[in-house]
Amino acid sequence: MNLAVIKFSSEDCGLCHKMSFYDKKVTEELGLEFIDVKMQDTATYRKYRQILLTQYPDKSQMGWPTYIICDSPEGEFQILGEVKGGHPKGEFRSRLQEVLNSPASKES
Repeated sequence: MNLAVIKFSSEDCGLCHKMSFYDKKVTEELGLEFIDVKMQDTATYRKYRQILLTQYPDKSQMGWPTYIICDSPEGEFQILGEVKGGHPKGEFRSRLQEVLNSPASKES
């Protein structure tokens, strides 16, 4: 498995900025790759847009930021789960761990 956490955020989002102080570190401590996608970065957004649109076809239910945990983001990806919105560091770690412990991630 090539598990990654893809953070979809906006440069002008306060919660997204606040989470950036520890989200990458927590993700990497859990042994996952961290991919930061700012909606304003059109080249990077285009590369990972299909993953976001698979989870949120019209983007109406996504949170800021939205973290999508997925296997093989560069190829035939499989979405394992997500964490939406801002959370304290410990809660963010717990929510990521819950996704990793879920049955969907065990099937990969």
